[in-house]
Parts: sequence; C-alpha cells; structure tokens
Amino acid sequence: QMQLVESGGGLVQPGGSLKLSCAASRGIFATGWYRQAPGSPRELVAEIGNGGVRNYIDSVKGRFTIARDIVRNTLVLTMNSLKPEDTAVYYCNANFGGTDIWGQGTQVTVSS
Repeated sequence: QMQLVESGGGLVQPGGSLKLSCAASRGIFATGWYRQAPGSPRELVAEIGNGGVRNYIDSVKGRFTIARDIVRNTLVLTMNSLKPEDTAVYYCNANFGGTDIWGQGTQVTVSS
C-alpha cells in the first residue's frame, strides 16, 4: 500500500525550530511539502524538483530547508526562525503515475 506518514509537528515559540519528516512506503518518493492554514488553500512550501533542484516559496527562503534521506526514503523539512504565520497543517506529497498521494498531515503551531 502506497502511503506517506508525516511526523515532527508541535507547538513552538516564535523564533524556534522544528524538523518535519515524511516517511514514504516502498515504491514512491515524496518530493514536496505543503501547508494549509485554517480558511486558506493548501500551498506548496518547498519541493525537490528534477535534478535535485530545491524550490521554496519566498516567505520561507533562508529559514526552511528541504532534504531527502535516500537510505530511509524520507523527506525532511527543517524549519528555523519560525513565525506565527507559519502555523498550519503540513503535508508531504508524492506523485505516482499521475496520481497525487498525501500524508495525513502534521500540525505546526507557532505561538508564545
């Protein structure tokens, strides 16, 4: 069964850090992290594209880093200098044969 499992979310104070992990089942490879805040559409935060090129939305550049652990087939999002506006449910994504696969999401809350 193809699935993605996110972990690592939680409550953190502004300026703090979190590391999110996305474990992919055999045969699929997660390539991107998305987030969705209440009342807002889901948005792409960071992705690893063709050739390993990393892309980020402007609001997280310099603060977030996306990386892949090939041995564990895990996609990692390291988030530093977190801001209240980063609060959202974070999802990882994979595409298999034209079908999007999503994890269950992990909640990130940035608040003092």
